Amino acid sequence: MPTISTRFTEAFGVEHPITLGGMQAVGRAELIAAAADAGCLAFLSALTQPTPDDLRREIDRTRQLTDKPFGVNLTILPSITPPPYDEYRRAIIDEGITVVETAGSNPEEHVDDLKSHGIKVLHKCTAVRHAVKAQKLGVDGISIDGFECAGHPGEDDIPGLILIPAAADRLTIPIVASGGIADARGLIAALALGADGINMGTRFMATQESFIHQDVKQRIVDHTERDTALLFRTMHNTARVAKNAITAEVLEIEKAGGRFEDVRHLVAGSRGREVYDSGDTDAGIWWAGMTQGLIHDIPTVHDLIDRIMREATDTIDRLTALKGAAAVGG
Repeated sequence: MPTISTRFTEAFGVEHPITLGGMQAVGRAELIAAAADAGCLAFLSALTQPTPDDLRREIDRTRQLTDKPFGVNLTILPSITPPPYDEYRRAIIDEGITVVETAGSNPEEHVDDLKSHGIKVLHKCTAVRHAVKAQKLGVDGISIDGFECAGHPGEDDIPGLILIPAAADRLTIPIVASGGIADARGLIAALALGADGINMGTRFMATQESFIHQDVKQRIVDHTERDTALLFRTMHNTARVAKNAITAEVLEIEKAGGRFEDVRHLVAGSRGREVYDSGDTDAGIWWAGMTQGLIHDIPTVHDLIDRIMREATDTIDRLTALKGAAAVGG
């Protein structure tokens, strides 16, 4: 399999400039191990596990499936009853994880502790100003998440074509481009825009090792780039999800002035997990990005990464040949 060396691969000690970032309910051992084996930096999702002890067991289960390094995602979200973040962080440290992806709110407290134990930190954010602040906190890399992404794209609505080079202009640490990327074209474009690697989420959902129901994977393949919905815009907590009957109902309630309490029963996480388990894509809301329009098959993770890297190096060769042709023509 061809490789491309960047500041990111060198700093984080991985073969390819590709990450599988944290994905709530999806980032489990089988998928993480497959991505690690394929040469990516893959992150177990800590809060997918009900307790810190469950996370310890999932780390152990992943190690039984791969001897390659992998990380853990710790997403910090505002909550009336927050999970025991300190205990999850302690589990990560005790289990000897060497790299953590933080996301969500200010990670300062976690960064200080993780760094004191020699753990590298990749912080995911949706705005350049937040990336600059994280760099000042001492993180080792930034994953910058554009408006095209699944999940929470922030409230600035800045797409990757602007966000990535804007971040590259302000940062000195490695940058991973996230949101709207599913193939070699996205990788090459991200590198051209100043990034040192890419993150993919929705693309990894539609792989053989992903645990989600086959009907959900097929729905991703069947969807186009227009088949996402932006929920909670009126609540200033925008979330991009796959279009379905539930999203239509939530949007109608929002349009009528409804508040979160009015849609809570529709957007409960338990209903989203039912989608993944049962294959009923109208059972709840489920995360998917605009890259659905670029996903046309359900390969193994190894075959996906092999294809991306082969096509990426072929594209580099083609572009290099264009430079040579221009020189001859000039």
